[in-house]
This record gives sequence, C-alpha cells and structure tokens, in this order.
Amino acid sequence: MHDSNHYQTLQINNKATAAEIKKAYRRLVKMFHPDSNQDTADHEEIIKINAAYEVLSDVEQRVKYDEQIGNTSHPRTGNRENPRQTKKPGGKEADEKVEEWLKLVYQPINRWLCSIVSSLEQQLEDLAADPFDEQLIDEFQAYLDTCRDKLKKAQTAFRSLPNPPSLATSAAHLYYALNQVSDGLEELAYFPLSYDDRYLHTGKEMFRIAKHLLDFSPGSNTREK
Repeated sequence: MHDSNHYQTLQINNKATAAEIKKAYRRLVKMFHPDSNQDTADHEEIIKINAAYEVLSDVEQRVKYDEQIGNTSHPRTGNRENPRQTKKPGGKEADEKVEEWLKLVYQPINRWLCSIVSSLEQQLEDLAADPFDEQLIDEFQAYLDTCRDKLKKAQTAFRSLPNPPSLATSAAHLYYALNQVSDGLEELAYFPLSYDDRYLHTGKEMFRIAKHLLDFSPGSNTREK
C-alpha cells in the first residue's frame, strides 16, 4: 500500500505495546530480509520495516509520529463511544474539564508512576548485596507486587475519564509511560526466575524512559506540590 503508515508496515494496531512492536519487527525481518533465503525476501520492504521500527520503538518519536498522523484516539480514556464527547465544551466548561482530568487522572497517575520508578534504584542496591539470598529475593518480589498494585490503580484511573482534547499530548505521555512501566515490571519479574541480571538492566532502562516521559510531559508543571 503506497500510503501505508508505520503501524501498517509492521502489521500492528496503533495500541501496540513496545513488546508487540519488537515481536512484529523480528517476525517481519525474518520474512523479508535479503539474507533469509526465503521466497519472501524483499530489500525495499526491509527498508520500510526498519524505518517504521526506528520510529515506533522510540517512545518520543512515536508520540510525535502519532500526533503527525492524527493517531490521538488510543491515549484517550473512558468510554470512546459516548456521542456527547463529540461536542466541544467551551469557556468555563472546558476549563473545568481540564482541571477535573488533571486532578482525577493526571496527578494521581503521575504520583503512582513516579513512586514506582523512583524506588527501583534502592531495591537494586539492596539486591546487589547478595542476589541469591532468599530473603532479599522475597523482598524484591514483594516490591514488585506493590508496584503492580500501584500500576493497576494507575491503569484504572487512566480509563476512568476521557482527556480533554487540549491535553491529548499529556495523555499520550501517560499512555506510553504506563506501557513502559508495565513492560519494565515484566522484565524485572524474570530475574528471580533466572538470576540473569540482563532483566534488571532492561527493566531499569524502561523505567528510565517512563521517568523521562513523566518529567517532560506538557502537564508536568501541574503536579501536586
């Protein structure tokens, strides 16, 4: 398709997580790579696939790309089928909706996610004392359970109320930060099963990206003091 976008190139929908993007990329590379010795090998298609992956695998580039192609539907929260949302509120009503969303959605989610990502460093320092110590592993797993509880609250809050159109970019930052934290927790959870510290490094990097998204979100100056 001549005018296909990056999501169509990778054969994924616009809600795809980082893990789904990576999985799709690997599958398509194996299929179309010129060195694959398969009938489907296609040099031009590989160029498109690499270009799509370069954008969609980078959180900040993906946010900008979504805005460019008008893909603002997935960060929206609440019931998207509600016909009343198509009517744009004006003046005082619009300001009230902005304040309501910031208070009930943005600020609590920001607080929960910041609590999760900021506490990882201390957990890793504690674990480094003896990664094979059963008590330390138990404490690390308890930490992950606490983080999952906070993440679940954040995800519920995100879906509870649709964001005003003027805060679409802030909602997008929250959306991707939630995905990064979720994927990061998945990576960290593999460590007690394998003792492979690569999972710790990957999880830490995902948390770093989430923190960056939260720090540079357009709504970050609205945080509760």
